[in-house]
Amino acid sequence: MFYWLVKHIFLGPLLKLLYRPKARGLENVPADGPVILAANHVSFMDSLFIPLVLKRRVVYLGKSDYFDHARTRWFFKMVNVIPVKREGGTAGEAAIRAGVRELEKGLVVGIYPEGTRSPDGRLFRGKTGVARMAVLAGAPIIPVGVFGTRELQPPDRKMPKMSGRVQVVFGKPLSFERFAGRDRDRFVLRSVTDEVMYEIMMVTGQEYVDEYASRVKAELAKHAEAAAKAGGEGAQAPPEPDLPGEPGTLTDDEAAGATVSVVETPDSAPTGERASS
Repeated sequence: MFYWLVKHIFLGPLLKLLYRPKARGLENVPADGPVILAANHVSFMDSLFIPLVLKRRVVYLGKSDYFDHARTRWFFKMVNVIPVKREGGTAGEAAIRAGVRELEKGLVVGIYPEGTRSPDGRLFRGKTGVARMAVLAGAPIIPVGVFGTRELQPPDRKMPKMSGRVQVVFGKPLSFERFAGRDRDRFVLRSVTDEVMYEIMMVTGQEYVDEYASRVKAELAKHAEAAAKAGGEGAQAPPEPDLPGEPGTLTDDEAAGATVSVVETPDSAPTGERASS
């Protein structure tokens, strides 16, 4: 009931008035049954506009940090956000299982395969939690692209601008039923995730970066801290970090969901197979 009130009475009408959100590809979202929405993630406001343009209720996997403060905990609980602990391991596994339970109820589960917001608007490498959920639940994945939200609320802005335009685009569903029972095969999970990321890239047109956004953020934070210690007035921005690729085994940070950025050049595209139309 609270979800319905927020969407249709309190927050939803205000968002529609201020930002006039548009949706494309709504026919690609099934009217019922389990489905995973895998979207790019460039702003906190992404999670407001995707459910707003859909008739179906969306259950989100969200970082557990949102539940650490009393002033935000009640809101995220009432709108059915499932907390995800970023340290991965057993915590990440529990989050995936929680998502699968919602899918088994026939609900829509939203996830950002990059695992965090993009630090610069590009699309980053996806984590394999989205693939595990799809294989375990036998649910299709719909690639989603959100446009305009980064301009409404850039990373350095605490409150969104009071005007702008937002568009949400839903791609064609991707089916991975052929991988049933192989939810622990790291090669399958990487292939499925790369295919999903490629399709998100095709929807959004973002530049793709074959690194995890969380690692890039950590490197940027180190550079910023070092510059601050050195009294970095007038210091040039650090070059983009050259981070290592994926290790040979499935790591803990692969357990939870993530978000990805897109590249325009085919040579840089993710390595998963191209989904057929």
